[in-house]
Amino acid sequence: MVATISFWICLLVSSPASGFTGISLRSPFRRAAVSSSAISMVADDAKVCLVTGASRGLGRSIALELGKSGCKVVVNYAASEGPALQVVEEIKKAGGDAIAIKANCGDPSEINAMFDKAVEAFGTVDVLVNNAGITKDGLVARMKPEQWQSVIDINLSGVFYCSQSFFKVASKKRTGRIINISSVVGQFGNPGQANYAAAKGGVLGLTMSNAKEFATRGITVNAICPGFIESDMTGELSPEYLAKMAEVIPLKRLGKPEEVSGMCRFLALDPAADYITGHFFNVDGGIAMGC
Repeated sequence: MVATISFWICLLVSSPASGFTGISLRSPFRRAAVSSSAISMVADDAKVCLVTGASRGLGRSIALELGKSGCKVVVNYAASEGPALQVVEEIKKAGGDAIAIKANCGDPSEINAMFDKAVEAFGTVDVLVNNAGITKDGLVARMKPEQWQSVIDINLSGVFYCSQSFFKVASKKRTGRIINISSVVGQFGNPGQANYAAAKGGVLGLTMSNAKEFATRGITVNAICPGFIESDMTGELSPEYLAKMAEVIPLKRLGKPEEVSGMCRFLALDPAADYITGHFFNVDGGIAMGC
């Protein structure tokens, strides 16, 4: 039974269609640009939230959740502008405000430019959600240097550089919140994803280190570790396959994007999260229980 469960866990986390968060098949581009449409009416003191990798997938869900809460949202994207602008319009229809900014989250100069544009548009940044990520899976024996380095650059170094840029803005106000989107793969590893697991595990270590450093400036830093979440990719799988996957999850079902984005909203906006920092929150149906 243990062997069977281990097999399905490996299958869950190694499948390109696994739905584990942080996965993005977008190619990074090198030029930064900003796009926006007519400004909607929101409160002057509404929180400004920057979400990386927010044009699709879990990042999109998080951006929409924060927008529905009345926030001003910076929708970061790395490739196509169209999906990002769609998220911007949905946020405005929901009562928030938003702009889209193009930036490669593996490039420190583009990250700095993105924060400059965000501050120029909204005056500040109150919340940073580090969600952008890519996968380039392969066995360690066959993994090419580019496969390793590109995943580390976006999924780990990008979190570091975005946090560094955010700190420069938030430390002056002595308040701010950072939410890092990691993964259960960063907790228990996975064959064929050494680069991804190392990056997501590194994000957890970075979360704790930054929480300790940034606390003196009133900035909290926490991480969310999603498990097997419904996505466009899982929608292409057969019901039979999904049923087998669900069997190894204690709650016997896949997670919903809004369950992850709801946790993100709590950590980003709720006053009850003021005294929470340096912690990881699994939204995984129990699959990583005990890790």
